[in-house]
Amino acid sequence: MPTVERRFVSLDSPTGGQNGAGFMPTQGLYHHVSGTSPKTAFIASHYNVDFSEHYLATRLAALGYGFLGWNTRFRGVEQFFTLDNALVDIGVGVRWLREEAGVETVVLMANCGGGSLMGAYQAQAAAGVLKPLLERPVPEAALELSPADLYVSLNAHPGRPEVLTNWFDPSLTDENDPSSVDPSLDMYDPANGPPYPAEFVERYRSAQVARNNRITDWALAELERLQGLDIYDRLFSMSRTWADLRFLDGSIDPSERLVGTCYAGDPRFANYSPFGIGSSNTIRTWLSMWSLEYSQCRGAPNLAHVTVPSLVIQSLADTGVFTSDAQMIFDGLAAADKQLEWVTGDHYLQDPTDARDHVAGLVHNWVTAHLG
Repeated sequence: MPTVERRFVSLDSPTGGQNGAGFMPTQGLYHHVSGTSPKTAFIASHYNVDFSEHYLATRLAALGYGFLGWNTRFRGVEQFFTLDNALVDIGVGVRWLREEAGVETVVLMANCGGGSLMGAYQAQAAAGVLKPLLERPVPEAALELSPADLYVSLNAHPGRPEVLTNWFDPSLTDENDPSSVDPSLDMYDPANGPPYPAEFVERYRSAQVARNNRITDWALAELERLQGLDIYDRLFSMSRTWADLRFLDGSIDPSERLVGTCYAGDPRFANYSPFGIGSSNTIRTWLSMWSLEYSQCRGAPNLAHVTVPSLVIQSLADTGVFTSDAQMIFDGLAAADKQLEWVTGDHYLQDPTDARDHVAGLVHNWVTAHLG
């Protein structure tokens, strides 16, 4: 295997400068074979997870590509996320690839939760879709993004509001009391299943959407109250976000996944633990990232502007991204040239042992076919 070099890249951003402690808002690792200057490179980023050492980085670099595992200013601080600044930060990475690394073909690696983020980037770069959030204008730098040339979706959630709502526990009756439960909507009450009757599923899904909308209504009212006190924003916490019916019922959205588990292990234990997506937010972050009504992190509206050749890859044993999610992404892409591939493996391609190498080869073959 060739020697893969990892270069630390640390840059300021048009909407955020160097911190007083010394670190830049955007940071990552550029992977490439030592002594080479790849003309095609991937960039991967996430809403809050550190992608600098992405599991495909060295594999794709060894195949002759550059790979920039890129972090925006929101790595590890999801609770302060705003989409406009995140897209500007991704644009810094894309610009560095083109202007400093000498890359001619940029491939967006839309992986995991970062799938919809990269979709939003491409949509904004290609079609300028961003709208102001409340009174906050779209930054000028977000109007000058460089679109990518190819798009790869890998085990990606359709959108940030969608995944949270699908995982919401709608039986929570009091947002300030994580132990409060409406038994008639409790997926963990054996009286309700699994398997879950169709009527329960329909009522459950409707209640999940209603919970998202209730939080948005509260957020808007609370923000108005705060503004009357000359306060810009506030933090709030959220509980019970590991309650997708598909975690316990394999007949819903059937796949090769292990039923009875989720990314955090036992779903019920995770659901009542403090460890979940969206567990801490500011009001403006809720509206920017999670709200079904206000967030521009939803998948479908942005995928409708992704017209470059696109590859969708989905693991059949994924316990958090399901076959219908991948199909939804594939159907939503506006690209005339698009391909959907189902692969064996879990969400992170840790099992089977050759899953990551297989996917890297699959991506390599597809990209090679599109460079001719």
